[in-house]
Amino acid sequence: MVVLLALGSALAYGLSDFFGGLLARRVSPWTVAVVAQAASTVCVSAVALAMGIAAAPSDLLWGVLAGLGNGVGGVFLYRGLASARMSVVAPLSAVGAALLPVIVGVATGERPTALTWIGVACAFPAIWLVSRAVASPGTAAAGGSSGVVDGLLAGLGFGLLFSALGQVPEDAGLWPLALTQATSVLAIIVLAALLRQAWVPRDRYASRAVVIGGLGALATTLFLAATHVGLLSVASVLASLYPAVTVILAVMVLREHIARIQGAGLSLALASVVLVAVG
Repeated sequence: MVVLLALGSALAYGLSDFFGGLLARRVSPWTVAVVAQAASTVCVSAVALAMGIAAAPSDLLWGVLAGLGNGVGGVFLYRGLASARMSVVAPLSAVGAALLPVIVGVATGERPTALTWIGVACAFPAIWLVSRAVASPGTAAAGGSSGVVDGLLAGLGFGLLFSALGQVPEDAGLWPLALTQATSVLAIIVLAALLRQAWVPRDRYASRAVVIGGLGALATTLFLAATHVGLLSVASVLASLYPAVTVILAVMVLREHIARIQGAGLSLALASVVLVAVG
């Protein structure tokens, strides 16, 4: 069950990232991030209210910490996807998203099987290989610096998100997750103010980010459920394979070229999924 939930989370994250990246090329990525996370807050809060389960203060604190990571990860991911090649930024963002929770999981006593460790080990070179794209001259990705920096910052943010959510117990309900989404909105606004970026939704296209927020809420909820039925180290690695979805869509829709080395990385990512599932 953890495999299905985590892969469902990866699919929803990949779709959200792709459509969010497209929208961020028309609207400010800061605006996209604020509207998307606000929509996620409404979606998750409505479900949490219907469930009627109260969470302990400590669980809510984990939700706040996760929200800080979600806010940082989301806005830098959208900024990178808007200015560089999706087939580079998305895989790079998965490095921290996969690595930090594995470290936290092992530190808190998780002991994955040997096959699972092999699958985890395969995921990291897979992410690296997928990120080995050669940008065309004259494109935003040709310089490589903004896409790489944004991708890595996004990865650190998502790594914090996954690690913190992994500490929320099953009986806490969805209020910690709702607080995660709300905190991410505040984190984005504060970052925008510090970096002097416009975030107030003024463009009519900004409303489309509501759909992206719904996908993000679904992805995060599925990940939280995955951590309740399986190991954090397993759920985080599988959920961090979301770049495969973004890369495939970038190739099919935007006609981005995948080099042989990236194809090898996608194959290795598939092997990682199989090994973790078997383990």
